[in-house]
Amino acid sequence: MPGFGPGAATVSGAAASLRVATYNIHRCRGWDQRVLPSRIARVLEEVDADIIALQEVVNHATPEQAGQACYLAKKLGYECRFGQTRQLRGSPYGNAVLSRFPIKAARSYDLSCELLEPRACFQVDIDVSERQSVHIFNVHLGTTYSERQRQARALVSAQILNSPGLRYPRVMLGDFNDWTQGPVSRLLASHLVSADLLAHLRRRRTYPGPLPLVHLDHIFFDASLHLESLKLHRSRTALVASDHLPLIAELRLPVEQG
Repeated sequence: MPGFGPGAATVSGAAASLRVATYNIHRCRGWDQRVLPSRIARVLEEVDADIIALQEVVNHATPEQAGQACYLAKKLGYECRFGQTRQLRGSPYGNAVLSRFPIKAARSYDLSCELLEPRACFQVDIDVSERQSVHIFNVHLGTTYSERQRQARALVSAQILNSPGLRYPRVMLGDFNDWTQGPVSRLLASHLVSADLLAHLRRRRTYPGPLPLVHLDHIFFDASLHLESLKLHRSRTALVASDHLPLIAELRLPVEQG
C-alpha cells in the first residue's frame, strides 16, 4: 500500500487522497506485557498514515521519561497534539493525534459520566492544503451501554459534531467500545458515513488483535469524502505491540476550487 506524504493533498483543482488511521496503543503495552513505545513506532511506520488518532496514550511530562505522544511524533516526524482525559499513576493520560500536515487548532470535549472512568472527544483541525482543511474527532468511549448512549447524543450535538462553526469535512474515529451494532454506531451513521468493514474486510471484527471477536474501532466521515480502501493492519509487529490493531482508511478529498 503506497504512502502519501505531506504533498498528497495539495494538488489544486483535483481530488487527492488522505490516509487516516485509528489505533488504541494500550499505553504501549503489548501482549508480552512489555511497554515499548519504539515497537508502536515501528507499527506506525508500517501504517504510514497522514493523520493518526491514538487512544490510551500516557504522556509523561518528566525530563527522565518522554511522553509517549511526544516520543512517537519526534521519532516519526509528525506534528502532535495531546488531549488529557485523566491522570494515570500521576501522568497525563488520554488521546493524541499525529499529523504530517499543520495542526491549527485543538480542543477536548468532556464526555464523562458520574462515577465512571473519565472519557473525552479530542478535536484537531488540520490544514491539508492552502484551501482545504479537515476536522478530526478522536474518541475513546465508555464500556457501559448507558454511558455510550449519553456519549453518542453528546457527540452529535451542536456543541461537537454538528457545531455551526465547522466549515470543512469531518472525520470521527477511535475506540468506541461499541461491542455490537450499538447505539453509538447507529446514531453516528445517521450523521456521517460509516466505513463498512464488511465491504472491505469481509468481517466486522477488529478486537482483540490476534483473534478479532468484536468491532470496537470505527471510522466515520462526511459524505463529501469518498472511501477508497479500508484495512486492518496485521503485521507481525502489530499483532504483539497492543491489544488493538490499526484501522486505516484511504479517503478521497473533495475537489478543490480555484
